[in-house]
Amino acid sequence: MRSKAVLFDLDGTLADTAADLGAALNHLRIKEGLPALPLEEFRAYASSGARGLLKVGFGMLPDDSRYESMRNAFLDFYEEHICVETKLFPGMAELLDGIEARGLRWGVVTNKSTRFTPRVLAALGVDKRAACIVCGDSTPHLKPHPAPLQLAARNLELAPEHCMYVGDDQRDILAAHAAGMSSVAAAWGYGEAYADWNAGNIAAQPQDVLGLL
Repeated sequence: MRSKAVLFDLDGTLADTAADLGAALNHLRIKEGLPALPLEEFRAYASSGARGLLKVGFGMLPDDSRYESMRNAFLDFYEEHICVETKLFPGMAELLDGIEARGLRWGVVTNKSTRFTPRVLAALGVDKRAACIVCGDSTPHLKPHPAPLQLAARNLELAPEHCMYVGDDQRDILAAHAAGMSSVAAAWGYGEAYADWNAGNIAAQPQDVLGLL
């Protein structure tokens, strides 16, 4: 069914946020007397936010006694340095222009909270262009639950089947399937096993999404 709107995950799909998330991790590692990690060692975990990065940086899981305090320290540092290196992925600006030129709308559905998402989108200069923004605390559930995508469809006043969701993590594809949306795996993002996710389509680069509309 023809898509009338394109929805994007944020971290690893719309924007390359790994360097700034990794800076928060390395800040904590240095405070703990550990060396900073190079980007290639944590990039694949960036879509999972603090949870994923604390796991790769410290082997720390949510049931660890220090997890909550470390997570808070991570988020506080990230908030203070939220958009130093963050940028739209190459080709994404052209994709957004192409979507709008076709008379279609686009939006963001992310597990990132409202504490950070509006600031990132504003710093990237796209916040006013997004037709809807659904954050991780906009519903009681995070992706892969379909609730955030369903909320986005309601905000756009569209049936889910008229929406396309683009994401770089398997949970994005699972959420799209559960919500009844078409799905596109963003192969330019942080995910590595996208060929196994059963996505409706795989886009090697942002401009490839235009060919799916």
